[in-house]
Amino acid sequence: MKTVLVSAVALIDIDGRVLLAQRPQGKSMAGLWEFPGGKVEPGETPEAALIRELHEELGIDTWDSCLAPLTFASHAYDDFHLLMPLFACRRWQGTPRPREGQQLKWVRASDLRDYPMPPADIPLIAILRDWL
Repeated sequence: MKTVLVSAVALIDIDGRVLLAQRPQGKSMAGLWEFPGGKVEPGETPEAALIRELHEELGIDTWDSCLAPLTFASHAYDDFHLLMPLFACRRWQGTPRPREGQQLKWVRASDLRDYPMPPADIPLIAILRDWL
């Protein structure tokens, strides 16, 4: 089974809320909410992938020094295995805006379970809730 490396981030605002993005129609798992991020390209670090993805998907900029490794997900889907480091980020430049058709929502950690998520993201909720 192929392993896919995806980097994700819990963007945390000044009020302690976490940004979720809803997967748009036409993508796998459309309608589910997830932590922003994306695939790590060959030769790219997970941090560099996040910096690129945040700029492309949300129009914000951040730096390696602002990405703190928090935990990771390891989940077997039907046709691939997902390995996903989750970083925490409290500092970025710009205002997150949906640039790829996704919906965005700032959510309190205690309310994350109210949003349907891909199976790999679900175990991250308790860790993030306890950490915040």
